Amino acid sequence: MRILLTNDDGIRAPGIIALYHALVDRDGKLGGLIAGPDTEILVVAPETVQSATSHGVTFHEPLMAKPVTPEPGMEGIAVDGRPADCVKLAISQLWPERFGEGSKPDLVISGLNAGANCGINVIYSGTVAAALEAAFLGVPSIATSLLIGRQTPDFETASARARRAIDHILHTRPPTGHECLNINIPKKGADDAMPKISVCPMNTHGLVDSYERRISPAGDVYYWASGHGLDFHATEDDSDVDRLFAGEISVTPLMYNLTNYQHLEDWKRSLDRA
Repeated sequence: MRILLTNDDGIRAPGIIALYHALVDRDGKLGGLIAGPDTEILVVAPETVQSATSHGVTFHEPLMAKPVTPEPGMEGIAVDGRPADCVKLAISQLWPERFGEGSKPDLVISGLNAGANCGINVIYSGTVAAALEAAFLGVPSIATSLLIGRQTPDFETASARARRAIDHILHTRPPTGHECLNINIPKKGADDAMPKISVCPMNTHGLVDSYERRISPAGDVYYWASGHGLDFHATEDDSDVDRLFAGEISVTPLMYNLTNYQHLEDWKRSLDRA
């Protein structure tokens, strides 16, 4: 299996480093379908932090790409762009350069993100955007994120859990073609037991926005975002937010087609009469 690994926290972020090592699994602790002599992982990720950049792409500036070693034993390509840029560049150019013309990854994995991407946050997330871009280009993809509380994030444990969840997915019903799955990992509990995996829809209630009004030294008014990124107006039962906060791993199938088919025919009839 050949995997393209990316993220939005930057190629040197602890989350992508921990996930890389969990996917490679050199000591064989995790087992499963991913690790093996035929598994190859190409890391292509942003040079700098690109959190909450959503699905932005670069058209009017060059995309600088350079080989980097985030830590010994892990090599990758840092792209001076956004997460979707990394996937577009990797699949169209960097991957064929490495593996041959016409070749594509078997799977794209994005993460492990420092912070949950559940509910409406999937719209803002660069982590999810990278996965959706891959699916749009015909490569099955999985976005992975970690719910972070007040304690120091345990990326090693979370990455092992993400790896086991991915293995379970690949064993039972691997995504194909244009499919994208969004996985959120709960905070580490009192023990190291693997949490339950729940397939669930995204929560569709908006965030409670809050801004602090400030005055600059020059006397100009500015506003600093002060809201909590996981404070929603409401939480639907059995949604990704609900299941994640219950300590479960949430798995949500996503799609990039934004057409509202429920109202499509209604709009056609209405405008045909105009």
